[in-house]
Amino acid sequence: MIDWQSSLRQAIRNPAHLLELLELPDLKYSTRGFGLLVPKGYVKRMHKGDPNDPLLRQILPLPEENQQVEYFSNDPVGDIAAEKIPGLLQKYHGRVLLVLTTACAIHCRYCFRQHTKFSISQYQAILANINSDPSITEVILSGGDPLILPDDYLDKLINSIAKIPHIKRLRIHTRLPIVLPERINSTLLAALTQTRLQLVIVVHVNHANEIDANVKQILQSLLAAGITLFNQSVLLRGINDNITALANLSEALFNCGVLPYYLHLLDRVQGAAHFEVPESQAIELLKQMQVQLPGYLVPKMVREVAGAAYKQPIEITY
Repeated sequence: MIDWQSSLRQAIRNPAHLLELLELPDLKYSTRGFGLLVPKGYVKRMHKGDPNDPLLRQILPLPEENQQVEYFSNDPVGDIAAEKIPGLLQKYHGRVLLVLTTACAIHCRYCFRQHTKFSISQYQAILANINSDPSITEVILSGGDPLILPDDYLDKLINSIAKIPHIKRLRIHTRLPIVLPERINSTLLAALTQTRLQLVIVVHVNHANEIDANVKQILQSLLAAGITLFNQSVLLRGINDNITALANLSEALFNCGVLPYYLHLLDRVQGAAHFEVPESQAIELLKQMQVQLPGYLVPKMVREVAGAAYKQPIEITY
């Protein structure tokens, strides 16, 4: 099996190199701020010579990112206000979120945490805090990407969480099975499955082209291990803001055993305004999905609002 850490070390960080590989040497890009990071395996799924490739557009820094846009902020979903102690966030009843790392295997240009830095400096304090609150039944591991951490660290953490009697579920939000599928090795699978906790993995796919044979195999191995798989997407202008792309994505996910769950309107993070799709257009797309797809393939369209008690559904009015 390919060493995922070697693949990560070989990831592309130079936009000029990326564009040379894709035969797009004249395409403009930005070198400021949130740097480029993309694994070579993900690049191979892009179409050479296409400046509008939906995978390329998700990761290439564009000059538009440098514009300061009104109503966009560095913390659009209220993460900082929701932090109980360093690395531990609680926004919703019954569940807490651990921001385990700010590292990831890919830098998505619309990332809502690209400007915020969290760190877990009180590992035992976090466990003690969760243990002291019996209303918490679910722990969510997030980042960055939690699966970028070593297997032994994750194994120890999962075992520690499992010792808290009122925790029923462990949810992991990760993009690595999609962008770096070799990360899902036998050691990690053992750490994920040898626990009493019910395990849920939420992957992040925005376009059907992100799912190749390797990704499908990995997703199906997670499913075969008894892990529940959901997907959350972001509605992104120029990437998936049409019914064909959205319908193909739902079909491709379900073909791998992944249930389309959330379709988020863009979190208004500075640097990502050029990705925003107007809510009126989003509602029309949701209507078209409901016409073309069975109900279980239509994700919930939501917007996350800082301080709200739950994600806000986008309603269709007739």
